[in-house]
Amino acid sequence: MNILLSNDDGYAAEGIQCLYETLKDIANVVIVAPSHERSATSQALTLHDPIRVDKINDYTFSCSGYPADSVLLGINSVLDYRPDLVISGINHGANLGQDIYYSGTVGAARQAVFQGISAIAVSTVMSSQDESKHFQTAANIIKDLITNKKEQLLSMPDCSLLNINVPNLCHTQVGDIKWTRPQMRRYTEEVVERLDQKGRQYYWIGGAPTEVDPHHTSDIHAVMNGNISFSFLNLLNFSSDVFNEWAAKITD
Repeated sequence: MNILLSNDDGYAAEGIQCLYETLKDIANVVIVAPSHERSATSQALTLHDPIRVDKINDYTFSCSGYPADSVLLGINSVLDYRPDLVISGINHGANLGQDIYYSGTVGAARQAVFQGISAIAVSTVMSSQDESKHFQTAANIIKDLITNKKEQLLSMPDCSLLNINVPNLCHTQVGDIKWTRPQMRRYTEEVVERLDQKGRQYYWIGGAPTEVDPHHTSDIHAVMNGNISFSFLNLLNFSSDVFNEWAAKITD
Protein backbone atom coordinates (compact mmCIF):
# COMPACT_ATOMS: atom_id res chain seq x y z
CA MET A 1 0.00 0.00 0.00
CA ASN A 2 1.36 3.42 -0.99
CA ILE A 3 0.59 6.29 1.39
CA LEU A 4 1.33 10.00 0.96
CA LEU A 5 1.54 12.01 4.18
CA SER A 6 1.13 15.77 4.38
CA ASN A 7 0.09 18.37 6.95
CA ASP A 8 -0.03 22.10 7.67
CA ASP A 9 2.50 22.11 10.55
CA GLY A 10 5.53 21.44 8.36
CA TYR A 11 7.41 18.30 7.36
CA ALA A 12 9.51 18.25 10.55
CA ALA A 13 6.53 18.56 12.93
CA GLU A 14 6.24 15.99 15.70
CA GLY A 15 2.78 14.82 14.64
CA ILE A 16 3.61 13.85 11.06
CA GLN A 17 6.91 12.29 12.12
CA CYS A 18 5.10 10.15 14.71
CA LEU A 19 2.63 9.03 12.05
CA TYR A 20 5.43 8.13 9.63
CA GLU A 21 7.27 6.06 12.24
CA THR A 22 4.05 4.21 13.10
CA LEU A 23 3.09 3.39 9.51
CA LYS A 24 6.44 2.77 7.84
CA ASP A 25 6.45 -0.95 8.67
CA ILE A 26 3.00 -1.66 7.20
CA ALA A 27 3.08 0.50 4.05
CA ASN A 28 5.29 2.41 1.65
CA VAL A 29 5.07 5.91 3.16
CA VAL A 30 6.38 9.21 1.78
CA ILE A 31 6.06 12.70 3.30
CA VAL A 32 5.48 15.71 1.06
CA ALA A 33 4.65 18.63 3.33
CA PRO A 34 5.20 22.38 3.72
CA SER A 35 8.64 23.66 4.63
CA HIS A 36 7.18 25.51 7.63
CA GLU A 37 3.90 25.97 9.45
CA ARG A 38 0.99 26.80 7.17
CA SER A 39 -1.95 26.59 9.57
CA ALA A 40 -5.33 28.10 8.62
CA THR A 41 -4.54 28.16 4.89
CA SER A 42 -7.47 25.91 3.93
CA GLN A 43 -7.07 24.65 0.33
CA ALA A 44 -5.07 27.61 -0.94
CA LEU A 45 -2.85 27.03 -3.98
CA THR A 46 0.24 28.96 -5.04
CA LEU A 47 -0.65 30.22 -8.52
CA HIS A 48 1.44 33.37 -8.94
CA ASP A 49 4.84 32.34 -7.58
CA PRO A 50 7.15 29.40 -8.26
CA ILE A 51 7.09 26.49 -5.83
CA ARG A 52 10.24 24.70 -4.75
CA VAL A 53 10.47 21.12 -3.51
CA ASP A 54 13.58 20.01 -1.62
CA LYS A 55 14.46 16.39 -0.89
CA ILE A 56 15.25 16.04 2.82
CA ASN A 57 15.83 12.28 2.74
CA ASP A 58 14.58 9.24 0.84
CA TYR A 59 11.07 9.54 2.28
CA THR A 60 10.67 13.26 3.03
CA PHE A 61 10.17 16.22 0.69
CA SER A 62 9.80 19.85 1.76
CA CYS A 63 7.47 22.08 -0.27
CA SER A 64 7.68 25.88 -0.21
CA GLY A 65 3.95 26.17 -0.90
CA TYR A 66 0.74 25.45 0.98
CA PRO A 67 -0.55 22.07 2.21
CA ALA A 68 -2.74 21.65 -0.89
CA ASP A 69 0.29 22.47 -3.07
CA SER A 70 2.22 19.74 -1.28
CA VAL A 71 -0.43 17.13 -2.00
CA LEU A 72 -0.89 18.23 -5.61
CA LEU A 73 2.86 18.11 -6.26
CA GLY A 74 3.26 14.87 -4.35
CA ILE A 75 0.67 13.12 -6.48
CA ASN A 76 1.58 14.64 -9.84
CA SER A 77 5.33 15.23 -9.65
CA VAL A 78 7.29 14.02 -6.64
CA LEU A 79 6.05 10.44 -6.65
CA ASP A 80 6.49 8.26 -9.72
CA TYR A 81 3.42 6.25 -8.74
CA ARG A 82 -0.11 7.11 -7.67
CA PRO A 83 -0.67 6.82 -3.90
CA ASP A 84 -3.52 4.64 -2.69
CA LEU A 85 -4.26 6.87 0.29
CA VAL A 86 -3.42 10.40 1.44
CA ILE A 87 -3.31 11.14 5.17
CA SER A 88 -3.02 14.72 6.39
CA GLY A 89 -1.74 15.12 9.95
CA ILE A 90 -1.32 14.44 12.72
CA ASN A 91 -2.36 18.05 13.27
CA HIS A 92 -1.19 19.87 16.39
CA GLY A 93 -4.66 20.91 17.53
CA ALA A 94 -8.34 20.30 16.88
CA ASN A 95 -10.17 20.51 13.57
CA LEU A 96 -13.72 20.64 14.89
CA GLY A 97 -16.83 22.45 13.70
CA GLN A 98 -16.11 25.20 11.19
CA ASP A 99 -12.36 24.61 11.64
CA ILE A 100 -12.72 22.25 8.70
CA TYR A 101 -13.09 25.24 6.37
CA TYR A 102 -10.01 27.09 7.64
CA SER A 103 -7.79 24.10 8.25
CA GLY A 104 -4.78 23.47 6.06
CA THR A 105 -4.82 19.90 7.35
CA VAL A 106 -8.34 19.30 6.03
CA GLY A 107 -7.51 21.35 2.92
CA ALA A 108 -4.67 18.97 2.07
CA ALA A 109 -6.99 15.97 2.42
CA ARG A 110 -9.61 17.74 0.33
CA GLN A 111 -7.05 18.32 -2.43
CA ALA A 112 -6.35 14.59 -2.51
CA VAL A 113 -10.07 13.85 -2.86
CA PHE A 114 -10.27 16.28 -5.78
CA GLN A 115 -7.43 14.26 -7.34
CA GLY A 116 -9.55 11.12 -7.00
CA ILE A 117 -7.69 9.60 -4.04
CA SER A 118 -9.12 8.48 -0.70
CA ALA A 119 -8.07 10.79 2.13
CA ILE A 120 -8.05 11.13 5.90
CA ALA A 121 -7.45 14.24 8.00
CA VAL A 122 -6.37 13.45 11.55
CA SER A 123 -5.81 15.80 14.49
CA THR A 124 -4.85 15.61 18.15
CA VAL A 125 -7.11 17.91 20.18
CA MET A 126 -4.55 19.87 22.17
CA SER A 127 -3.31 23.37 22.88
CA SER A 128 0.19 24.82 22.80
CA GLN A 129 0.10 24.92 26.61
CA ASP A 130 -0.33 21.15 26.98
CA GLU A 131 2.75 19.62 28.57
CA SER A 132 2.10 16.14 27.16
CA LYS A 133 1.48 15.45 23.49
CA HIS A 134 -0.12 12.08 22.84
CA PHE A 135 0.31 11.87 19.07
CA GLN A 136 0.90 8.15 19.36
CA THR A 137 -2.75 7.59 20.29
CA ALA A 138 -3.91 9.07 16.99
CA ALA A 139 -1.16 7.28 15.07
CA ASN A 140 -2.24 3.92 16.49
CA ILE A 141 -5.85 4.58 15.44
CA ILE A 142 -4.71 5.23 11.86
CA LYS A 143 -2.54 2.11 11.89
CA ASP A 144 -5.46 -0.01 13.10
CA LEU A 145 -7.71 1.40 10.37
CA ILE A 146 -5.19 0.61 7.65
CA THR A 147 -4.53 -2.86 9.04
CA ASN A 148 -8.15 -3.87 9.57
CA LYS A 149 -10.21 -1.65 7.25
CA LYS A 150 -7.99 -1.17 4.21
CA GLU A 151 -10.65 -2.12 1.67
CA GLN A 152 -13.18 0.27 3.18
CA LEU A 153 -10.69 3.15 3.34
CA LEU A 154 -9.84 2.76 -0.32
CA SER A 155 -13.48 2.70 -1.41
CA MET A 156 -14.86 5.86 0.18
CA PRO A 157 -17.76 7.45 -1.70
CA ASP A 158 -16.78 10.06 -4.28
CA CYS A 159 -16.05 13.60 -3.04
CA SER A 160 -15.78 12.62 0.60
CA LEU A 161 -13.13 12.30 3.27
CA LEU A 162 -12.78 11.09 6.84
CA ASN A 163 -12.00 13.74 9.48
CA ILE A 164 -10.68 12.30 12.74
CA ASN A 165 -10.18 14.20 16.01
CA VAL A 166 -8.49 12.40 18.90
CA PRO A 167 -8.35 13.70 22.49
CA ASN A 168 -4.87 14.40 23.81
CA LEU A 169 -4.89 11.29 25.99
CA CYS A 170 -2.79 8.15 26.15
CA HIS A 171 -4.27 5.04 24.55
CA THR A 172 -5.38 3.60 27.91
CA GLN A 173 -7.45 6.70 28.70
CA VAL A 174 -9.06 7.53 25.37
CA GLY A 175 -12.68 6.50 24.86
CA ASP A 176 -14.60 4.96 21.99
CA ILE A 177 -14.96 5.95 18.36
CA LYS A 178 -18.09 8.05 17.81
CA TRP A 179 -19.55 8.92 14.41
CA THR A 180 -20.25 12.63 14.59
CA ARG A 181 -21.19 15.76 12.68
CA PRO A 182 -19.33 19.08 12.83
CA GLN A 183 -21.05 21.57 15.12
CA MET A 184 -20.77 25.33 14.73
CA ARG A 185 -18.82 27.04 17.48
CA ARG A 186 -18.05 30.71 17.90
CA TYR A 187 -14.61 32.24 18.27
CA THR A 188 -13.84 35.47 20.09
CA GLU A 189 -12.55 36.88 16.77
CA GLU A 190 -10.06 39.07 18.57
CA VAL A 191 -8.40 41.84 16.56
CA VAL A 192 -5.29 43.41 18.09
CA GLU A 193 -4.24 46.76 16.60
CA ARG A 194 -0.65 47.96 16.95
CA LEU A 195 1.74 50.51 15.47
CA ASP A 196 5.08 49.73 13.89
CA GLN A 197 8.23 51.84 14.30
CA LYS A 198 7.07 54.16 11.53
CA GLY A 199 3.67 54.75 13.09
CA ARG A 200 1.75 52.59 10.63
CA GLN A 201 -1.07 50.38 11.83
CA TYR A 202 -0.88 46.61 11.68
CA TYR A 203 -3.08 43.89 13.11
CA TRP A 204 -3.05 40.45 14.65
CA ILE A 205 -6.22 38.39 14.33
CA GLY A 206 -7.25 35.25 16.14
CA GLY A 207 -9.12 34.24 19.25
CA ALA A 208 -10.13 31.21 21.26
CA PRO A 209 -13.37 29.26 20.83
CA THR A 210 -16.17 30.33 23.14
CA GLU A 211 -18.12 28.00 25.40
CA VAL A 212 -20.67 25.90 23.53
CA ASP A 213 -23.42 23.51 24.57
CA PRO A 214 -22.59 20.64 22.23
CA HIS A 215 -25.20 18.43 20.65
CA HIS A 216 -24.74 14.80 21.66
CA THR A 217 -24.05 13.80 18.03
CA SER A 218 -21.42 16.50 17.46
CA ASP A 219 -17.67 16.23 17.06
CA ILE A 220 -17.22 18.69 19.94
CA HIS A 221 -19.32 16.57 22.31
CA ALA A 222 -17.33 13.45 21.46
CA VAL A 223 -13.90 14.87 22.25
CA MET A 224 -15.13 16.81 25.30
CA ASN A 225 -16.12 13.44 26.73
CA GLY A 226 -12.80 11.79 25.92
CA ASN A 227 -14.02 9.96 22.84
CA ILE A 228 -12.65 9.83 19.30
CA SER A 229 -14.59 11.78 16.68
CA PHE A 230 -15.01 10.32 13.19
CA SER A 231 -16.77 12.77 10.84
CA PHE A 232 -17.61 11.83 7.27
CA LEU A 233 -17.31 15.00 5.18
CA ASN A 234 -19.16 15.12 1.86
CA LEU A 235 -17.41 17.90 -0.04
CA LEU A 236 -20.02 18.55 -2.73
CA ASN A 237 -23.29 17.92 -0.91
CA PHE A 238 -25.43 20.76 -2.24
CA SER A 239 -28.72 18.87 -2.59
CA SER A 240 -30.00 18.30 0.94
CA ASP A 241 -33.72 18.45 1.63
CA VAL A 242 -33.29 21.61 3.69
CA PHE A 243 -31.50 23.36 0.84
CA ASN A 244 -34.06 22.23 -1.74
CA GLU A 245 -36.91 23.54 0.40
CA TRP A 246 -35.19 26.91 0.85
CA ALA A 247 -34.24 27.15 -2.84
CA ALA A 248 -37.84 26.52 -3.87
CA LYS A 249 -38.94 29.54 -1.84
CA ILE A 250 -36.32 31.74 -3.51
CA THR A 251 -37.39 30.81 -7.04
CA ASP A 252 -41.13 30.62 -6.34
